[in-house]
Amino acid sequence: MGHTSLDKIIALQKNPANIRNLCILAHVDHGKTTLADCLVASNGIISSRLAGKLRYLDSREDEQVRGITMKSSAISLHYSNGDQEYLLNLIDSPGHVDFSSEVSTAVRLCDGAIVIVDAVEGVCPQTQVVLRQAWLENIRPVLVINKIDRLIVELKLTSQEAYTHLQKILEQVNAVTGTLFTSKVLEERAEKEKEEEKEKEKGSETSSGDQVYDWSAGLEEADDSHLYFSPDQGNVVFASAIDGWGFSIQQFAHIYSQRMGIKAEVLLKTLWGDFYLNAKAKKIMKGAQAKGKKPLFVQLVLDNIWSLYDAVVTRRDKEKVEKVVTSLGVKVMARDSRHSDPKVLLSAICSQWLPVSQAVLSMVCEKLPSPLDIAAERVEKLMSVGARRFDTLPKETQELKRAFLQCSSKENAPVIVFVSKMFAVDTKALPQNRQRPLTQEEIAQRRALARQRHADRMAAGQPAETADKDPDHSGSTPQEGQPAGPSTAKIESLTVKESKPGEEEEQKETFIAFARVYSGVVKKGQRVFVLGPKYDPTQGVNMLPEGCSASDCASEVPHLSCCSMESIYLLMGRELEELEEVPSGNVLGIGGLEECVLKSATLSTSPACPPFIPLNFEASPIVRVAVEPKHPSEMPKLVRGMRLLNQADPCAEVLIQETGEHVLVTAGEVHLQRCLDDLRDRFAKIEITASKPIIPFRETVVRPPKVDMVNEEMGKQQKLAIIHQVKEEASQGRSSDTLHVDPSGLVTLTTPNRLATVSVQAIPLPQEVTSLLESSSELIRTLEQVNISLREGRSLEVSLRTLEAITGLKAQLESLLQGRKWRNAVERIWAFGPRRYGPNILLNSVEGYQRPSVWQCLGKGDKAAEAGSQAPVLRDFDNSIVSGFQLGTLSGPMCEEPLMGVCFSVVRWDIQSSAPLQHQDSLEEDLVSHEALADNKAAGGSETSAQAEGTAEGPSQARRRPEVTSIDCYGPVSGQLIAAMKEACRHAFQAQPQRLMAAMYTCDIMATAEVLGKVYGVLGKREGHVLHEEMKEGTDMFIIKAVLPVAESFGFADEIRKRTSGLASPQLVFSHWEVISSDPYWVPTTEEEYLHFGEKADSANQALKYMNAVRRRKGLYVEEKIVEHAEKQRTLSKNK
Repeated sequence: MGHTSLDKIIALQKNPANIRNLCILAHVDHGKTTLADCLVASNGIISSRLAGKLRYLDSREDEQVRGITMKSSAISLHYSNGDQEYLLNLIDSPGHVDFSSEVSTAVRLCDGAIVIVDAVEGVCPQTQVVLRQAWLENIRPVLVINKIDRLIVELKLTSQEAYTHLQKILEQVNAVTGTLFTSKVLEERAEKEKEEEKEKEKGSETSSGDQVYDWSAGLEEADDSHLYFSPDQGNVVFASAIDGWGFSIQQFAHIYSQRMGIKAEVLLKTLWGDFYLNAKAKKIMKGAQAKGKKPLFVQLVLDNIWSLYDAVVTRRDKEKVEKVVTSLGVKVMARDSRHSDPKVLLSAICSQWLPVSQAVLSMVCEKLPSPLDIAAERVEKLMSVGARRFDTLPKETQELKRAFLQCSSKENAPVIVFVSKMFAVDTKALPQNRQRPLTQEEIAQRRALARQRHADRMAAGQPAETADKDPDHSGSTPQEGQPAGPSTAKIESLTVKESKPGEEEEQKETFIAFARVYSGVVKKGQRVFVLGPKYDPTQGVNMLPEGCSASDCASEVPHLSCCSMESIYLLMGRELEELEEVPSGNVLGIGGLEECVLKSATLSTSPACPPFIPLNFEASPIVRVAVEPKHPSEMPKLVRGMRLLNQADPCAEVLIQETGEHVLVTAGEVHLQRCLDDLRDRFAKIEITASKPIIPFRETVVRPPKVDMVNEEMGKQQKLAIIHQVKEEASQGRSSDTLHVDPSGLVTLTTPNRLATVSVQAIPLPQEVTSLLESSSELIRTLEQVNISLREGRSLEVSLRTLEAITGLKAQLESLLQGRKWRNAVERIWAFGPRRYGPNILLNSVEGYQRPSVWQCLGKGDKAAEAGSQAPVLRDFDNSIVSGFQLGTLSGPMCEEPLMGVCFSVVRWDIQSSAPLQHQDSLEEDLVSHEALADNKAAGGSETSAQAEGTAEGPSQARRRPEVTSIDCYGPVSGQLIAAMKEACRHAFQAQPQRLMAAMYTCDIMATAEVLGKVYGVLGKREGHVLHEEMKEGTDMFIIKAVLPVAESFGFADEIRKRTSGLASPQLVFSHWEVISSDPYWVPTTEEEYLHFGEKADSANQALKYMNAVRRRKGLYVEEKIVEHAEKQRTLSKNK
């Protein structure tokens, strides 16, 4: 471990005031790992000559090959600043957008962050993302402006131009932070105003008068001085990590205060800013820009660096270099000065004059908070999970906040640990399995042992050769290895040999939890509670006896389990060091949790501890592939391998679809490649084949178009053709007497037993409503849970914030659904779908049917609930309608993909007064057969009767069916009604103009002017369209923002790099769903269309191409000609 011994680090861990937990965040290729190398080299772990070339924290082979970081890895460093000694737990994180989930896991464990910005590229899309992630986790950032050497060597700026360029970069970074801060202040302001209004409820004039004044005051009063980056505050370092130099203004203020006799405090304030040195008056004056003078920063700082580069790199002036070296008082070795590469000499001089590690580490120690300074606001935010507010949690839980803030390592302090991810380590790399040199005593012991065994064997008349093969690799002590007798020894050796390969195969990868201790001391072998994300501390405190510990584990509490921390490690980049205990405030690795923690978890010795809020991931996984083994016999290995991969990757998801396919869902192409490599080489260790990416689509309906495909005014014939087509399909599919489609698109369907009839119409939802429903899916899920518990008669405590959010959602829906068609629609919402929280709506337009509102938790559903007690018989049929709608929206008629942005309005829903005679016997039979009853219950009332408890039919319909028994609700009627509802939804959907929706990526490309045309060419070829492009000030780089269908994005990054010779690289992030404008079922109908497109309409229909590809993949019928041109001669070579 170089200069710092393990004992030293263990001693430093006990003083939380001098611990700094920090991560390095930046856009891809801005120099995070290079800077981390410089910091690691300062501890003597690697050579300072190799810093930047070795990329020590990129321990995976593919990271080294691709040159990008793919996982966050931690290392503990020791730093002495004056008489104080600090322990820095540094986490290096990836910058590539595909791995932004790794950034989330790193940010959660830290108190501070180093944000790196490239001096040439400035603030990039991912820089904004990481700043937002740091902001959301309430951690304090400091700024490093890296690659300043590029301004000198590549852009060849003068020191004055470089100064203005650096100022602009600082402004850009501060602008991002300012936006985040302003939005937060305004949110808090709005919340306060709401509370004040509730309290006062005075005249509207005074409150509105106050509002304007308060709003501005809110921003002025809020202290944001600590947020912004400014060199004079000491939270900015200018650096070139590859050349090994970096400085903060403090260093230069210190140097010049000694040389010029000016106070260091004065220089600190004036070195950055519009100040210049008046040599005659020997004063520092303001207004350098107005008077055309050199600012102090240029004159005293940048000019020196520029002249050094000029002498060493550009002109290679030996005499001047010697002068510089002597004036700086640095020692340069002869081989460095003779080296053919001037950069070697440069880094030799700079790393002694302005070592980057010194500048960065001193800034980190002074400016970033220690674990003791954790903000109370952050603690509350971490602990208030889901819909609960911190003040509604039980008293014991609220007391834990004190333990957090004290960060105490006393014996009685509760242990609270958060595991942010699990990572796989080769078992051989664990410290207990690492080979270590033997001591003299051990060698002597082994010698004696071997002689003893040899003598025993000779006595028993065994051949001596087997002695060599004896499986004693473990360095065991003589007591363990004493054989009880020669025969038993032989049997023992055989059994060990047989079991060895199996064990090795099983235990190749060991999972270690990447975690941080927030309170208490974690000891090896300690037992703790594992709190699942849905664990409720109130329940736990009530169900467990007082003072219960994890050793007498109680399994009956839901989402609570116990486990023991078998081993504890210090994370040292590629190495692990075993520890006995870790006090609070430290980052650590924990072994032995793979059975109880999937990806992240909260561990505690106190059952009152709530689970922490889940990590917020910026990139959502969207790219799916189906994976199968090359040899079907290896399926179990693949299943096990995918389970391990799912655990090892915070963002990847593994699912088994209804079709039985094993599907891997990843964040992007690079991430997918890494997951497949891991599966092949580490987790499953078998040959696998991956399908082409499964691209998700959505199906929707649109308003009937006004013009046809040749922009002619739409005649009647097309509409008639559509309805005619639907009717034809309907008559082919089922008997026409059960289905009726009228010209307006209203579909009426009767169940096969003629007992129930439903009429459904599909209406397209406005775009804003769809996006609102999609973004509020979590809230709708919560609303659904609250409604279920209300129907079951349980009361669920909902926090005020959640109720406000639900009220807000309702108000937004009301404001967006305006007009005659949507009158009173929000109150009539029956359900959301698919899966009860999707972006489609089921609307109750049945006359005389009052049912409890979806919004009943807001206190408006009481009357409906009373009405519910009148008609107990019909409750479950309400549920059948909802289940049919859920099934209908889960897979649409075009290519069995989920629907989006469709509203199904149920206009009529009748149930006949009595069953015809031939059905009556079947009903009676059904009452007898209990098995059938159970089956139907499972298939039909899929969400159980409890859910529909409060629902009711209109009184007229209740009177119509008195004689049907209540048990009938699980009989054939229910199942048939579900099927009828599903079919009705599908036909109603087909009666409207249908469209496919494609998933879209936003694509940020940075390119130079000469390759701009090629970038546009690649985008155009792949159906992408450019939103805007702008030129970056002071550079020749263009930033292009475009959208691109996910379906066309595979191989896009590679193609762009090839076409532009690597001068442009895209970042793709999933953005939204967009309707593909062309109709997949379109055929030319009018004369103009025939003239324009021909009979076959040969021009490729994008939507049809996508739709047929999905249908082909799912094994559905695809309407296409096998032989396109039958009149052509077909030979063996050309058989199409």
